Amino acid sequence: MVAIKVFIPCLTQNYGCVLCLVMQITELLPNLLLIQPKVFEDHRGHFFESYRQDALENHGVNLSFVQDNQSLSNKGILRGLHYQEAPYDQGKLVRVITGSVLDVAVDIRKNSPTYGEHVARILSAENKDMMYIPPGFAHGFVTLQDQTIFLYKCTNYYHPKSEGGIKWDSKTLNIDWKLAEFGIDHPTLSAKDLVLPEFDGFASPFD
Repeated sequence: MVAIKVFIPCLTQNYGCVLCLVMQITELLPNLLLIQPKVFEDHRGHFFESYRQDALENHGVNLSFVQDNQSLSNKGILRGLHYQEAPYDQGKLVRVITGSVLDVAVDIRKNSPTYGEHVARILSAENKDMMYIPPGFAHGFVTLQDQTIFLYKCTNYYHPKSEGGIKWDSKTLNIDWKLAEFGIDHPTLSAKDLVLPEFDGFASPFD
């Protein structure tokens, strides 16, 4: 994994520093980024930058975000694993506003050295971590707390005819969703997600 720290000159002199806004970006898989903002807290509350275009550009993300989506879910709701085919494929910048999720991204780029590998990270209102999931990944999450609000910025518009997906518990992916650890006996899925195909035999539309 490669970590890059982006230093931005302080715009608020309240913290008495010159280079105090720090955003750490770590590449977890090729082009898949973990973003950890520097959070400033005091008696008033906290402040952090949740999005910086220049920071992402410095790490090779040169796509514009055109649509924001937000979902509200109680504990044990599982959404995924989803993608959109080209030319409507999407990059997603995801984070949690309240509550927490286990966020999962699977590399489905056929020519990628990490094809079929996945990353699973807890994103929460407490840790304020974010992930950038590039086109060519299937994405999903399970909510670990009630009243979880999940926000994602997308680089392309929703296009129903381009939707695709992979079954969340495909045996060949071997994803640990941490259900037992968080007291989730059976996750709740949409009717559409329940009938997604297994990864074994999956014909990816991404090179």
